[in-house]
Amino acid sequence: MAQAEISNHLVTEIRESFGKGAARKIRAVGKIPAVIYGHGTEPQHVTLPGHEVSLILRKSNQILELDIQGKVQLALVKDVQKDPVRQIIEHIDLIVVRKGEKVTVDVTIHLEGEAAPGTLVNQDSNSVSLEAEATHIPESIVVNIEGKEAGFQLFAKDLELPTGSSLITDEDVLIVAVSTASEQDLGEDDAAEAEGDAPAAEEAAAE
Repeated sequence: MAQAEISNHLVTEIRESFGKGAARKIRAVGKIPAVIYGHGTEPQHVTLPGHEVSLILRKSNQILELDIQGKVQLALVKDVQKDPVRQIIEHIDLIVVRKGEKVTVDVTIHLEGEAAPGTLVNQDSNSVSLEAEATHIPESIVVNIEGKEAGFQLFAKDLELPTGSSLITDEDVLIVAVSTASEQDLGEDDAAEAEGDAPAAEEAAAE
């Protein structure tokens, strides 16, 4: 179970110009406007290096180590605003965090392995909410379904969480279930038969 490490060191610049026009100029030179807030501090408006940030944000729940005029500040990526068409990052919201502090985050669930032959796997939930240490946020939770037989079910309470994390999502939420392929096929066959009966019923009614 991979965990985010604090290696995302970025040198930032204080931003003193605002508005859409100023934001466009910032993005035009390969940078991204951002705001940092939290812990009762005054919001800080900064610019971040665009290329480095784009690489970091390929993974979720990233902690950034920001160098703000020589002072280091840890911040959690809270919200990323993108252009809906070009998918260019337009703005980022960051929350101040401190080592040892716990934050609530949504963590993706990845299935690993293949269930038993002749079965179907249905993943009901793709993520769960956790309270985790800000500096040890898991990038994902891996569920191994190798060889699982029909009837297997795994709920949120069954997940193996990293040390220091606790479950926020309802523990009875179904994560993944394995069923027989024949059960799925039976449902499809029934639907086909129902469609086949429809014309006959219509003909009988016409008579």
